[in-house]
Amino acid sequence: MQLIDIGVNLTHPSLSNQLDDITLNAKNAGVIHQIITGTCLDTSQRAFEITQSNPSYFSSTAGCHPHDAKDFTEADAIILKDLSNNPSVVAIGECGLDFNRNYSPQDIQKIVFEQQIQIACSTKLPLFMHQRDAHQTFVDILSQYSGQYTNGVIHCFTGNRQQMKQCLDIGLYIGITGWLCDERRGAELQEALKYLPLDRLMIETDAPFLLPRNIRPKPKGRTNTPDNLIWVVKQIASLLDMKEELVATKATRNTKEFFALT
Repeated sequence: MQLIDIGVNLTHPSLSNQLDDITLNAKNAGVIHQIITGTCLDTSQRAFEITQSNPSYFSSTAGCHPHDAKDFTEADAIILKDLSNNPSVVAIGECGLDFNRNYSPQDIQKIVFEQQIQIACSTKLPLFMHQRDAHQTFVDILSQYSGQYTNGVIHCFTGNRQQMKQCLDIGLYIGITGWLCDERRGAELQEALKYLPLDRLMIETDAPFLLPRNIRPKPKGRTNTPDNLIWVVKQIASLLDMKEELVATKATRNTKEFFALT
């Protein structure tokens, strides 16, 4: 079974000092490629640097998370665009809106999100996006650029059936994480999953976050790692009553095509 993790935060301090072990464990678990998430100019640059240690195994994204939008400058946008010219950078993001925590003012979040959509339009790279408690505004902004950006995936989707339908209607792919494995807060997503076409599915760990709660035996720590991606596949297969191999095959094929991975 071959898996690709579309969202792993290898620049996070809990992971960055053990990259060799993380890579080996992931490969042993069938993870054939990892896409490292860039969340600001600094992490985007560091994510790219990690890809250069093993460019056949790692790719990265380059972007500004809505939490960091308040610090994003015009100069950053230029550097981000230059960074995206590297072949190892396969998407613009993590970008989007987060009205849950509002670490950056909402108006600034919207401006910075649009700036990154425009970069994606000019570079012809897909968008790797975050949305929390800002669904309608998120959809409205993206809809203004319909037909101008090449593609988009909403990373770590946690919404309900109606929200998923709207995302699918504007052509987005859906990234599923261990949130789906959480019996406490994943019920709406578990229901929405039934309406997700397999040709729009991608899978991710969002490591070191969102440790799947279906892992057996239960791990001692709470740090998630890419080798746990199989547990997301197991949960999807169980909820959809299909073979794990089919879920993995579909998600991997989608991911290779979406990010133009060879």
